[in-house]
Amino acid sequence: MQPVRAKPKAEARTGRYAPGYRRGVLLILMLVYTCNSAHRSLIPIIGQAMKADLKLSDTQLGLLAGTAFAALYALAGIPTARLAERFSRVTLLSVAVALWSGLTALLGATGTFAQLVAVRIGVGVGEAGCSPCAHSLISDYYERARRTSALSVYSCGLSLGYLFVSGVGGYVTLHYGWRIACIAVALPGLLVAVLLRACVAEPPRGLSEGVVMPAPPPVALRAELTELAAAARALFLTWPAAHIITGLTLASFASYGAWAFLPAYFHRGYGLDYATLGLVLGLAGSVPVALGTLTGGFLTDALGARSPKWYALVPAAGLLAATPFYLAALAQARWQGAVLLLAIPGFFQYISLAPSFGVVQNVVAVRQRATATALLFLCLNVLALGGGPLFTGFLTDRLAEVYFADPSARMWAATAQGLAGHTPSALAFRAVCPGGAAAAGAPQPLIGACSMALAHASRAGILITLTLYLWAAAHYLLAAAGLGRQLERTARRNAQGAAPQG
Repeated sequence: MQPVRAKPKAEARTGRYAPGYRRGVLLILMLVYTCNSAHRSLIPIIGQAMKADLKLSDTQLGLLAGTAFAALYALAGIPTARLAERFSRVTLLSVAVALWSGLTALLGATGTFAQLVAVRIGVGVGEAGCSPCAHSLISDYYERARRTSALSVYSCGLSLGYLFVSGVGGYVTLHYGWRIACIAVALPGLLVAVLLRACVAEPPRGLSEGVVMPAPPPVALRAELTELAAAARALFLTWPAAHIITGLTLASFASYGAWAFLPAYFHRGYGLDYATLGLVLGLAGSVPVALGTLTGGFLTDALGARSPKWYALVPAAGLLAATPFYLAALAQARWQGAVLLLAIPGFFQYISLAPSFGVVQNVVAVRQRATATALLFLCLNVLALGGGPLFTGFLTDRLAEVYFADPSARMWAATAQGLAGHTPSALAFRAVCPGGAAAAGAPQPLIGACSMALAHASRAGILITLTLYLWAAAHYLLAAAGLGRQLERTARRNAQGAAPQG
């Protein structure tokens, strides 16, 4: 059945779909993503306090920050997205926000590592409904020429959420403990869920394309699998889009892995308290990120009007510019210099975010957009969020064993030795430095040895993880060839009401 060309274009300019209303909707969706980001980023902020309280390893912190969260996130994302293609995305999204906010508050009541893992898995399941619904809503409210810019505004929630959780979470952790911090961070999400449900209207499918999409056929497993396969072909079996997704996944792997342990590193390496590191890292990791995200969206829409290859070249340039600043920041002896340098690469790195999201929305059919976002986040959460913090945490644990035995070991040699398992002092380090610190009453030289080994290992683990940005940039450069042709084929098929085939 073909779509009907009717009044959505006119509706998009008047009444409830007028520009002012659409901007209001976009800001509310940005608040939703702010809550999403804050709750996802909570563990890195309170992690050092949890580590000391529950005697956790960095590998366990990595599991909580990434792997446990992503365990069912990806699996829940696909069915949630398929529901979003048929039913009210606003209703699904408001329920999801309330669910993950409630579970984040419950995190503060846990007493064992197993309970922490179980609740984080639940938070991940709730957050799986966020971006598939939100991206699909934005794509119906904003036409292709402005879609990447709109997605960049929405994506600012990522940095706003990190600023909120860093400032509030760090302050509350210092003064009231990490358990109260979980509740303080969770409560605003419940208010946002109510605001979303009360103020945002469900737009007609195809509004931004100027068509009214027909109702979907009755639910049938074969039809659902066909739509899922069509979206997957467009994303993963066409080289331009596949390179975009690979580049974004690698960059996110490095970002999640590094920032999961940067707060802990500033505590271990520079001795900053939780409130101070929350404030300085919150500012360094949010304001430049927001500016970079907005710049990437609006710049790419402007350049993309001349040539679609800029949807890939802008992210590549941003990642290449960001890498040396990250490496220089970790080489600083004083925390002030490290923070100043960390504020620069966030701007360049996050130029890549909105163009990548825009490509994913623009290479699939109208009723496959939530599904496409779910497939993208399958990669971002299973591979990047699930693997990045775990990789960095595992690497830090192995490196700490090496540095405990030989504080003068060089980074790459220590990495090879740690990964190979050639660490004769491993058992000694774990025994005398539980949770990365010497037991109470230990002699001062042992306290210093434990502390120094963990600080050196944290720095080296983060540095190694950050070098993956160069690999990610290479994929964006490869995506530039042929991306324009894929986007144009999809635009023609959407105008005709046909499902793009890649």
